[in-house]
Amino acid sequence: MLKPMIALTLLGSASLLHAQAPASSQPAPYQIKPVEAYDVSKLPDDHYGRLARYGKELAERTFAHIGPEVANPKMRYAGNNLSCTSCHQNGATKPYAIPWVGVHAAFPQYRAREDEVSTVAERVNGCMERSMAGQPLPLDSREMKAFETYIHFLSKDVPTGAAVTGQGLPRITMPERRAAPLHGAKLYAEKCSACHGANGAGLRAGAAGSASGYTFPPLWGPDSFNNGAGMNRLIFTTSFVYTNMPLGVQHGQPQLSLDDAYDIAAFVLSQPRSQKANLERDFPARWNKPVDAAFPPYVDGAPADQHKYGPFKPLQDNMLKIKDSLLKAPGK
Repeated sequence: MLKPMIALTLLGSASLLHAQAPASSQPAPYQIKPVEAYDVSKLPDDHYGRLARYGKELAERTFAHIGPEVANPKMRYAGNNLSCTSCHQNGATKPYAIPWVGVHAAFPQYRAREDEVSTVAERVNGCMERSMAGQPLPLDSREMKAFETYIHFLSKDVPTGAAVTGQGLPRITMPERRAAPLHGAKLYAEKCSACHGANGAGLRAGAAGSASGYTFPPLWGPDSFNNGAGMNRLIFTTSFVYTNMPLGVQHGQPQLSLDDAYDIAAFVLSQPRSQKANLERDFPARWNKPVDAAFPPYVDGAPADQHKYGPFKPLQDNMLKIKDSLLKAPGK
C-alpha cells in the first residue's frame, strides 16, 4: 500500500485575469488522457525531445540521477532516495494523484507558502527542498530544463486558464473528529506494512548505497519526505491515501474508508522524519496558512495538536474570520 506518496503539489489555478473573465470566455475543462497518450518516446530526436525524455526519466528515477547515493557528489541534489513518481503516479499523469498535466499552463502562479507569484522552476525546487529533502537545482542546469520540458510536454494541449479534471487531489471533507493515530497504527500493520514495512522504511530495489531507489518507498525516517513537505499535512495526506492507496486504486473506487485513511495518515505523520529549517518563514501572510500545517507560528489560538490531528472544521471556520478581519484592518 501507499507506494507513491510524496511530493511536488505542482497544481495550480488559473491566473487572476482568467479567474475574472466572463464564464463564456473560459476554455472547456481539459480531460487528462490515458497514460499512453503521453509517450515521450514518440517525440523527435531533437533538443526538445531529448530533454522531455530525460525529464520523464528524472521523474521516475530521481534517485538514480540526483539522489544522495549517486557517484558524483556534485549531483546529489535530492536528500532522499524517493522519486517524483513516488507521489505523482503513472509518470505524473494519473488523475487525482497530483498529476503534472496542465501545470505549465497554470504558471506563473500565486503561491501562498511564499506569498509570491512563483514559476514552474521555483515550484520544482520547492519539492526538491521538501519532498526530496534536498537542495534546489540550479535554474540553468540540464536537470531543471528537463523537468520543465517534461512538464511542458504533459501540458502542451491544455489551454491557458482551462480547468483540468483530475488535477491535484480531490477536495474531501475530513471526519469531524480528532484523528486517532493509535487506531491508525493497527490499520497500518494490517493494510500497509506488507509493502512499506513495519518500521515504515519501505522496500529497497537494491542494496543501500546502490542508487537504486525503492520498490515501495519509506513513509517516515531519514529517507522519506521532511516535515516541510505538503505530504506532512494530514488533510493532504488523507486525501492522497483515500484516493490512491493501495497502489492501483482509481478515483471514485476507494478500497479504504475515509475514516481509516484519516487514521492511517495520522499514524504515518506521527512518526519521526527529517526537519526542514526555517519553517516559520512559510506562509508569511498568516491567514493563508493551511490549518493542517502543523508548525508554528499559529495565529488562531488553537493548540498545536489540533493543527496536526484535527478536528479541522472549527479551525477552518476560525481562519476565515481571522482572514476577513485582517483584510479589513486599516492599511490593508
